[in-house]
Amino acid sequence: MHIILGIDPGTTDVGFAVICLEKNIRTILTYGVIHTTPKIPQAKKLVEIMHDLREIIREYRVTHAAVEKLYFSTNIKTGIDVAQSRGMIVATLADHDIDILEYTPLQIKKALCGNGKAAKKQIGRAVQLLFKLDAIPTPDDAADALGIAYLASMNPALFLK
Repeated sequence: MHIILGIDPGTTDVGFAVICLEKNIRTILTYGVIHTTPKIPQAKKLVEIMHDLREIIREYRVTHAAVEKLYFSTNIKTGIDVAQSRGMIVATLADHDIDILEYTPLQIKKALCGNGKAAKKQIGRAVQLLFKLDAIPTPDDAADALGIAYLASMNPALFLK
């Protein structure tokens, strides 16, 4: 059995999803968004994300994680802030000895939708179909995290452990 945590990094909101993979059956355990306190320094937001992430890791006994890689951002400040958040997320996962897979947005969209330029709504719809959900998961960050976790569950490297 593998417990996979998918993460869509951000600064104000971090999408997360935890799924269980057992005998090629994928079950959603939880998903949502880690919300940080508005209008506080970036360092404090990073600490909030770290604490919430540690709680998720402990509660669900996460064995593997997949994190979206950064893409070039036209807003340099936002790109740097997201990079800091992603770095803290990766360090927190490594601190818990969790194997980490990384995927670019293009890889995620192509794997889930067959199109590397798929829109957020298409990703949400693909996740809905893959997990046989009644509705598209919301918010978008959580749907993205579910897609990332699903993609990780298909990675052959997962089965070598």
